Amino acid sequence: MPLIRIEMIKGKSSEYKKTLLDSVHEGLEESIGIPDWDRFQRIIEIDREDFETSPEKTDDFMIIEITMFPGRTKEQKKTLIETVTKKLTSSLSIRPEDVFIVINEPSDENWGMAGKQRQV
Repeated sequence: MPLIRIEMIKGKSSEYKKTLLDSVHEGLEESIGIPDWDRFQRIIEIDREDFETSPEKTDDFMIIEITMFPGRTKEQKKTLIETVTKKLTSSLSIRPEDVFIVINEPSDENWGMAGKQRQV
């Protein structure tokens, strides 16, 4: 159950955003085997003047935060980052340099679903 938060500069079309969400999800399916129904993704759009980046970044720059249960290997995370980036490059022509991915893995006691703490 990864939770996906994508921060990007405001102004992209609905079609672009749908392709973005689909590409990220396909990358998750291929790299870490999540099921198709497991979609908990949000896009946060930020006005250009409120999104400071280094000068070499384009208006396609985005930060993708992936919060997921702990336990995946370093190699699985590497594959996840590479796969999602390749999907975005392929589907939307986003430069790899414009994709930042951060993986967060809160411990099990920090997850609550349906009013209950996650148990392993």
